[in-house]
Amino acid sequence: MLAVTEAAADAISALTRQDGIADEGGLRFTLVQPEHDGAAPLAVALAPAPVDGDQVVSPKPQANVFLEPGAADLLDDKVLDVQQDAEGHLNFAVLEQPPTA
Repeated sequence: MLAVTEAAADAISALTRQDGIADEGGLRFTLVQPEHDGAAPLAVALAPAPVDGDQVVSPKPQANVFLEPGAADLLDDKVLDVQQDAEGHLNFAVLEQPPTA
């Protein structure tokens, strides 16, 4: 299952509050057909609630991540993190999960 760092959870919570999305809202990942080879196959957007069939990851209150089935399969062994760029914008990153000992 997708893991979510505390920084990413905090960023999701801040984004949903900023956009006036209710507590049950969150960040939704969908699998898309890339327009160009090498393009990211995922789209991400704020959503007011999960769609039927979505996998829901809730690392903390008001920090929900919704994964449509194709995205859930693709992100099953990944970690969602966030980093701030030089201009102060948040950029989500999908990373490999560290191996378990």
